[in-house]
Amino acid sequence: MTKFLSLLAVILFSVVGNGLFSQMENPEDKVRSSIRLEQKDCDLFVVVDVDIIDGWHINSHILPAESFFIPTNVTIERSPNYKIHAGVIEPKPIMEYDEDAEEMLSYHHHKFTLKRKITSKSDKNYTLKGVFSFQTCDDSKCLPEHEVPFELSVKKCGPEMELRTDDPDTSATENNGDTTNTADASGPTNPTDNQAKKAKTKKAAPEEKETGKSMWLIFFISFLSGFAALLTPCVFPMIPMTVSFFTKQSKSKAAGIRNAIIYGVSIILIYVILGTIVTSVFGYDALNALSTDVTFNLIFFLLLVVFAISFMGAFEIRLPSSWLNKADKASDKGGIIGIFFMALALALVSFSCTGPIVGTLLVESATVGGMAPFVGMFGFSLALALPFSLFAAFPGWMNSLPKSGGWLNTVKVVLGFLELAFAFKFLSNADLVVDAHLLERELFIAIWIGIFLTLAIYLFGFIKLPHDSPIEHLSVGRSLMGISSLIFVIYLLPGMWGAPLNLISGFPPPTTYAESPFGVGGGGDASSAYIPGEDTHPGPHKLPLFHDFDKALAYSKKVGKPLFIDFTGKACVNCRKMENTVWGKPGVIEILRNKVVIVSLYVDDKKKLPKKEHKTVEYAPGKFKKITQIGHKWSYFQQSRYKTNTQPYYRMLGPDGEDLSNGSADYQHHGTTKKFKVWLEAGLSAYDKLK
Repeated sequence: MTKFLSLLAVILFSVVGNGLFSQMENPEDKVRSSIRLEQKDCDLFVVVDVDIIDGWHINSHILPAESFFIPTNVTIERSPNYKIHAGVIEPKPIMEYDEDAEEMLSYHHHKFTLKRKITSKSDKNYTLKGVFSFQTCDDSKCLPEHEVPFELSVKKCGPEMELRTDDPDTSATENNGDTTNTADASGPTNPTDNQAKKAKTKKAAPEEKETGKSMWLIFFISFLSGFAALLTPCVFPMIPMTVSFFTKQSKSKAAGIRNAIIYGVSIILIYVILGTIVTSVFGYDALNALSTDVTFNLIFFLLLVVFAISFMGAFEIRLPSSWLNKADKASDKGGIIGIFFMALALALVSFSCTGPIVGTLLVESATVGGMAPFVGMFGFSLALALPFSLFAAFPGWMNSLPKSGGWLNTVKVVLGFLELAFAFKFLSNADLVVDAHLLERELFIAIWIGIFLTLAIYLFGFIKLPHDSPIEHLSVGRSLMGISSLIFVIYLLPGMWGAPLNLISGFPPPTTYAESPFGVGGGGDASSAYIPGEDTHPGPHKLPLFHDFDKALAYSKKVGKPLFIDFTGKACVNCRKMENTVWGKPGVIEILRNKVVIVSLYVDDKKKLPKKEHKTVEYAPGKFKKITQIGHKWSYFQQSRYKTNTQPYYRMLGPDGEDLSNGSADYQHHGTTKKFKVWLEAGLSAYDKLK
C-alpha cells in the first residue's frame, strides 16, 4: 500500500495541468499538387505533379519491408471502362536511415512527378475518379495522412486520339533529370489500398502518437486512482459483503465466475457512461479550450478544496438516499439486471469516497479534452472492478486481504491533502492569466510547504482528524510516508529564495512571477535582464525578452541576429518545464543570451488591445473570432501563420523576417538540452547563409 501511495503521489504531481497539445498544421500548406491526365489512344496516365516546400517530404510509394510509415498512393476507382495497372511510377526515392525511428526512410522532396497507368476499354467519353494520398513529414514529425480527390475527363478510345492533357498550361515535370521508374505496368506489385490502410494502422503520425501517449497517461493515472479509491473506508469493507452475496447466489463455481464477470463489467459500464456523458455534453474540444479560462480554474479550485475537506473528515458528500434505496431494491430482482443494479448500489454507497476522486479525474480530463473523460473513467472503473470480480470468482483469496481498520481512513486523509495541494494549481492558473499577482511564486511554495509539513506531522501521529482511530504505534508504511513528505518540504524550502525546483517544474508560477524575480536580495546584477533603450522584460534565467513582435523583429534586424519566437502561455505547464529544464542549460543559455533576439508571445494574455486594433478574423472557413485581447492577437498570429495552436512552440526568423529552414521546435520533440541545442544551431547556420 505504501509503495502504491508513494507512486500515486509522484505521478499525480507530474501530470496535473499537463494538457496534451493538438496540432493544426495543414498538409496542403506543405505539399502542392496538380493532377492531370495524359491520353494517347487507349493508354492513359494519371499524372500528379508535386511541389513540396523546403524542409518537408512525403514517403515513396514503395517503402522498405516492415516500414511503419504511410506510403504515397494514387488510388483509382474501379470501373468496367478501364483496366488499372499495378503500381505507381515514381522517381528514384531518397534513402536514408533514421536513428530516432530506427528504420530506413524512403521519400521524395522538392518537385517531382508520379504516374499511374490505365488502359481504357470504352468507346464513349467518361469520368475517371480517384484519390492522391500522402503523409507529410519534416525532420521532427509527420502529419496525418492527407487525401486529395480528383475527377478527370477521359475521351473515348480511337486511332485519331493525340496526346492531350486536361491542363494544357501544366507540363510534366522532368524531375530534374533524375527520373527512374521503380515500378511500371509489368513491374512488381506495390502496396495495395488495404496495405496502405494497414500501414496507417501500424504507425500513426507522431501527432497521433503524442495524443495516444497522453491518453495512456490519463488511463494509467485513472487506473491508480481506482486502486486508491479501493483502499478507502467506503469501498474496501464492501469486498467481503460482495463475495458473500455471490457465494450464496451462485449454484456452481462456473455460475459464480460468470456472475462476477457480469458484476465487474457493470461497474465499468456505470463509470464509463459517466465519462461519456461529460464528453458528449461539453464536446471533444470545448473542455480543452477552458483550461486557461479564469472562471473554469476558479470553479475547479473551489471544487477540489471541497473534495479535500470532505476527505479529511469534515463532512461526507452523499447522494440522495432515495437513489440508493431504488438501486438496492432493483438489485433483488436477480439475473443480469439484478447484478447491474447491485453494481450501481456499490457506486452510490461508496460515492462519499469515490466521488471526490472521480471529480478530480474529470477535472484533470477536462484540461486534456477529447476522449480523456471516457478513458479516465474506464481506467478508474477497471481498477475498481477487478478486485471485486476476482474475489467474487475466487472467494478463497479473501484470506489474503488485510483487515479493515484505521489505515483505511489514513489513506482517505492523505488523498485529501494531495487534492488540497493540487487545488492551488488551478487558483494559480487564474491568477497568472489575469496577471493579478495575488498568488506569486513565494506564496504558492509557502502554501505547499504548509500543506506537506502538516501532512508529515499527521502521518507521524501528532495530529488527529475526525474518524481517525487511536494510534498505538507507527507502522513502517506510515513512517516512510511521513519521512517522504518531510523530505519534500525540505526540498521546497530553497524555492522561497529563488531555487528552480525542477522536480515540480510547471506547478508553481514562473520565477519571473514573484515578489523577488531574481531571488531574495536580487540575485546579483539584474541589468542583463534588460536591453538598454528597448522595450524588454526580464525572463527566465534573466534573459531579456520582448513581448511585441514588431519591436522584436526591428531590433533583430538592427543587431543582425535571428529572431527567436516563443509562443507560450501564462498557464502553460510544458512552457515552464522547457524554460526551467532546457533554456538554462550550458550550450543553450549562451545561444539564447548572446546569439538570438527573443520575443515571448503569450496566447492567453487577457490584457485588452487598443480599440484601433480590435477586429474580427476568419480563422477557419465560416468560423470567425473577435480579436480584442493581446492573447487573441498572438494566438491568431500563430494559427494563421503556422497552422498550429501548440504551446510552447518555437520558430526562428531570418534577416528579412522569413522562417528559417530549421523548422519548428516544441516540448514534445525538443524537450531535451541536446535536441533543442541542435535545433538552435541549425537555425543559426541557416541564418548565416542568408546574411
